[in-house]
Amino acid sequence: MLYGLMALVITACVAIFLIVKLALAPAAGEWSTSVKAGPLNFEIGVPTAVRVATSTWFAPHLDGRSFDTRFGTVRFAWKPAGELLEMQCAPCSADVPALGTQPIRVDRLIATVKRDGNTLAGTFEATPQSNDASQLHGHWDGRLTPKNIHLDASVQDAPIARWYAVLVPALPELQRARIGGTLALRGQLVLPEATFAVQPAISQFTVEGLGTEAMLGARTSCGPSAKLANDSWLARAVIAAEDQRFFTHGGYDLTEILASIDNNQKPGQTRRGGSTLTQQLAKLLVTGSDRTAERKLRELLYAVEMEQTLGKARILQLYLDNAPWGGNLCGAEAAARRYFKRSARTLEPAQAVWLAAMLHKPQAVLEQWRRDGQVDPDRIKWIAEGIRGISRNQREALLKSVAAAKFRAPEAATQ
Repeated sequence: MLYGLMALVITACVAIFLIVKLALAPAAGEWSTSVKAGPLNFEIGVPTAVRVATSTWFAPHLDGRSFDTRFGTVRFAWKPAGELLEMQCAPCSADVPALGTQPIRVDRLIATVKRDGNTLAGTFEATPQSNDASQLHGHWDGRLTPKNIHLDASVQDAPIARWYAVLVPALPELQRARIGGTLALRGQLVLPEATFAVQPAISQFTVEGLGTEAMLGARTSCGPSAKLANDSWLARAVIAAEDQRFFTHGGYDLTEILASIDNNQKPGQTRRGGSTLTQQLAKLLVTGSDRTAERKLRELLYAVEMEQTLGKARILQLYLDNAPWGGNLCGAEAAARRYFKRSARTLEPAQAVWLAAMLHKPQAVLEQWRRDGQVDPDRIKWIAEGIRGISRNQREALLKSVAAAKFRAPEAATQ
């Protein structure tokens, strides 16, 4: 009898496995993934699995169940009144390469989903555990196709302070910063390609209380200040190389941020940063260079306040006096004297462009200069073409001089 019962159980398990495998088996060309059930592995069609999981005949069986996923443990609840499947993930995290190497973490994320044919729709809210009042609300819809899932989501206009409370609730600056302004967000995501696009709408972003006004009298540890005017060749070249909209933005450049997000999703493309000179200055003087979302969001707070407390001229001067130039050098004056044996104020136009080109990757460019006797000629030309406030004749002369320039590579510096 025992052997008979065991045989029945094994037969039933095999039958269930085969039914599930056949029901969820991917069709030809369908997006599929491998699923492990105990010692067994089988392929399922992801769109098919989504249809089954969100069907009114199957979704009620998920009520009260939880599953471990790469985003966190997801708990399901069935809402019969609206025929909605609710999913709660607490805590929940996801990798967002545009915001650093560490995942973005939300204390609690609740989403609902309802399916009509191949169309999905629902709502979501993100909440920090310590403050239920700081919620972000939004809605989403999606479309299932055999090869992928297209998702569109939007977050309602909310105070920027609330975004910070949800995304980085432990950020020390939130205890003293007074953050003004609002942010609404729309986004599109395609899976499994994991390509996405965002359209933020920011209004009246202000920051007070971080004490950046003290930087008005700050001194650099990089050596003597270059004391460069905004119209000096090096200042113009640096702006052309690092932040061409420096004089028109408020500390952040949405156009450049969105361009970098789009560029960095394309295979084989050189990674493109979206930081302004002001954000780079905040990184140099305050936040450090860790590639995390927390650091980038801290950096943004300081950059916005510095624009209000320091002004463009002082920000530019501080950046030039603290920027890294490879070989353990920092500061424009130290770099000019080390590489060209002259003051930063007396640099020739081609020399100024050459130094500005180094800021992209200071140490790597310095090593290339020593190895090849030159730096990236395409970048040199691009910077020369982007310098503003000069005449047509000056630009033509500059392009000729940078094309012909061959500066002697510096020897390794000794400290």
